[in-house]
Amino acid sequence: MGFPGTWMTESESMVYRVVPKCACSTIGQIMFYSDHGTFFDGDIHDSTAGLHKWSQADSQPLIESNVKKHKSMSFTCVRNPYTRILSSFFDKICGIQRNGRRYRGNLVPTLIQKYGIEVGSPEDGFEFDQIKSFRRFLLFARDTIRFRRPMDPDIHWSAMSGHISTFIVNGGRYDQIFWTENFNDGMGKVLKATKTPKKVDLKKIPRFNESEGHGPKRAHPVEDYFDDLSMHLVYEIYKKDFQLFKYDFEDPSNKMPVGEIDLDEVHAKLGD
Repeated sequence: MGFPGTWMTESESMVYRVVPKCACSTIGQIMFYSDHGTFFDGDIHDSTAGLHKWSQADSQPLIESNVKKHKSMSFTCVRNPYTRILSSFFDKICGIQRNGRRYRGNLVPTLIQKYGIEVGSPEDGFEFDQIKSFRRFLLFARDTIRFRRPMDPDIHWSAMSGHISTFIVNGGRYDQIFWTENFNDGMGKVLKATKTPKKVDLKKIPRFNESEGHGPKRAHPVEDYFDDLSMHLVYEIYKKDFQLFKYDFEDPSNKMPVGEIDLDEVHAKLGD
């Protein structure tokens, strides 16, 4: 299986396991900058040079050798499951993608037909009942993850623990897992422990949110989207994420972690 979703700087200064919807655009640009002193011109997910990626055949032996020998700082970044699934909904289901189309072609029409989800359109200002549609999307997300229908789970709403586990199962070990909600502190520790060709000043690094402006803005506080049933569905999908990455399941309004991540626990529970 190798190391899907893994990026590495060309200098091999650091290795990153991508978790979608967890600041991956910003992290990728920081990695690119740390080697080249400039940012990638465009969405870093589209880069085919300047950054090693497992999706690039020439990069695979280099990444595999580095990870298995643990030659570099290896890390990943996580996010509160409540805000992550909301972000996935507004970006991938409601939003218009970089190519000017809806995500995954016929996905949104399928959701409209089978789940009664509304998404609005740019022409009408994305006017629709966000809370009702989001709660119906949660049913769909649960069905994809638990029953693999009407499709396999998508990387943007499948559990973070699933992404993170592939790195461990195939022979990697994380030196750091940090929170999106405390990004500068976590990424700062990664950079402090890493010798990069170019100096990175985190205070001057912009945030690269490639989905921003492509869809509706969230109209309500996070907690308004989650009633008791919605919270139950979220916990059913993301139980390991809440437990391992120390987020507060009981209070959707609290996006901050409530404890420290135990790396030994993560490796033990995700390494099977």
